[in-house]
Amino acid sequence: MISKEIFLPEISLLIYAKSQFCTRHVRTMTGPIDTAVPIISINGLEKSFGNQRVLEGINLEVSKGEIMVIMGGSGCGKSTLLRHITGAIAPDKGSIKLFGQEITTMSEPQLNEVRKRFGILFQSGALFNSLSVGENVALPLREHTKLDNTTIEIMVKIKLELVGLREHADKMPAQLSGGMQKRAGLARAVALDPQILFYDEPSAGLDPVTSAEIDQLIIDLTRKLDVTSVVVTHEMDSAFTIADRMCMLDRGVILKMGTRREFEALRDTPPEQLAEEQDRLIRQFLRGDAEGPITQRKENSDYEEDILMVSLRRQTK
Repeated sequence: MISKEIFLPEISLLIYAKSQFCTRHVRTMTGPIDTAVPIISINGLEKSFGNQRVLEGINLEVSKGEIMVIMGGSGCGKSTLLRHITGAIAPDKGSIKLFGQEITTMSEPQLNEVRKRFGILFQSGALFNSLSVGENVALPLREHTKLDNTTIEIMVKIKLELVGLREHADKMPAQLSGGMQKRAGLARAVALDPQILFYDEPSAGLDPVTSAEIDQLIIDLTRKLDVTSVVVTHEMDSAFTIADRMCMLDRGVILKMGTRREFEALRDTPPEQLAEEQDRLIRQFLRGDAEGPITQRKENSDYEEDILMVSLRRQTK
């Protein structure tokens, strides 16, 4: 028999959660964005792997409560930048502050304490295949809190309700669609009530409808949980739907940073009215045009010289 002392609070919490998140919103710049003190601050960030410079002179600030979209083509350095912000890799040079704390000089135990204050939605969802959906969401609560099992079960149902998966708690990850796996990963990311949410290509591999649902979920969670969101993506439909501000990376350098409206204006400007090649390059990327500076750069690459050098190296061996 179910105890009323357990059942009634659980139902009231679930009803509250549903009431807070069932309404869909259109993202606007009128949300509670605090620009006084940045929650993320990056200055002079540089990183190389061998002789290849991956990030160069990155300066970026993210305000509390905003959705910052970091975008760029494949290999531009956006995922590497995200790994630096989360403390997964250390920079060669520069400063990274989260919540006003410099993380580049922290020990691993100190970093782990900071990591409890943010959540990450990985590109693949990164669920543990041997655990059920509910067990995946419960894992951070069991590892990092002293909550009893009953409270954890209630919290898991609340988090799954936020992403529309409460009825799927007992399923295994293999039984979920790609979009449902992303949502389950997001439920786990918010398990510890983080202040920052990081998203690595949240729409990758999803159909347009599911992608739009994930976009709306990002907006809902950002506004209702009062979190700051940093989204790495090259999906322009998604970027222009969710962003407050946008940052364009190319070859490890920030080409432009501004509001969504500024990027929309650049996207919609005829190319002949853009004097700077950099602006025409950004415009081509935003529109996904087949012709433009990006295409010309590829065509003008040192392909012939590269082939010739390979041939010469073989002859000299």
